[in-house]
Amino acid sequence: MLNPKSHPMPQPIAVGRQEFRLAKQGVARFDFRDPYHLAVSLSWPAFTIAMLLFWLAINVAFAWLYWLSPGDVTNAVPGSFADVFFFSIETLATVGYGVMAPATLYGHIVSAVEIVTGMAFTAIFTGLLFVRFSRAKAKILFSDDAVVTMHNGQPAVMMRAVNGRVTMMSNATARLFLLLVEPTDEGVSYRRIHDLRLQQSHQPLFVMSWTLIHVIDEASPLHMYDAERVAHSDALLILTIETRDHALSALVYEMKSYRPDHIRFGMHFAETVRQDDTGLAIADLSRIGVLEPDNGVVAKS
Repeated sequence: MLNPKSHPMPQPIAVGRQEFRLAKQGVARFDFRDPYHLAVSLSWPAFTIAMLLFWLAINVAFAWLYWLSPGDVTNAVPGSFADVFFFSIETLATVGYGVMAPATLYGHIVSAVEIVTGMAFTAIFTGLLFVRFSRAKAKILFSDDAVVTMHNGQPAVMMRAVNGRVTMMSNATARLFLLLVEPTDEGVSYRRIHDLRLQQSHQPLFVMSWTLIHVIDEASPLHMYDAERVAHSDALLILTIETRDHALSALVYEMKSYRPDHIRFGMHFAETVRQDDTGLAIADLSRIGVLEPDNGVVAKS
């Protein structure tokens, strides 16, 4: 059950590489009741820092237990927290140098508990590292902006995606969603998600660039929308692509969102493919997001 008092700060909802202008209130950003999800969802720097702090906390806790009873560790200077701290590090790692060792029953009990704790910590840390390294990730690059331009005599919204790997991907499926703030007949505003139909939502072979096109006809939720109305309604385009990476032998998934300031009207994508002197087609993937003003020019897909 959500407790609004437990975490009053609103938490942003991440979508792809951008964020909704929407927040959840009454739910904690970090749910310590689900440590696995927390560990795999952290960024690498945050995960590394968290593991180091957890490791340090364990050693400090056990060093404090040794320090409470002087004389329980041989060759440790009585009252020296540094000595028992380093003894704790060696015990947690199950490494014995033979210099310091438990000397009493209390010392043996604490060290035995620490050894078991160290083995568990090592197993959990190793498992989390494996999960994070083995998780299949897509390398799909997207244009920074979506454009609204004329295509085959009709207005259309376009986005570009590209396979950023040198290996082939296949069976790529794309879906485009539109999040709009719409009023009801009672004057209440609410957010509604529309599924926008793409001209080509499937690519048997996803090798280079892919221009995704949604025609804005009378059946489209974007019909009669201009740049001002898109901004006023706080429209958000969400593009998802799922494909099979043959090098990883796994399905990979990526998402990109476009807020109103990244939905450009009256612009089209510049050409990315050229031919060299031998007739070989070369795709310049660094130009997938380059825009040009329409000026009556037919949009390039």
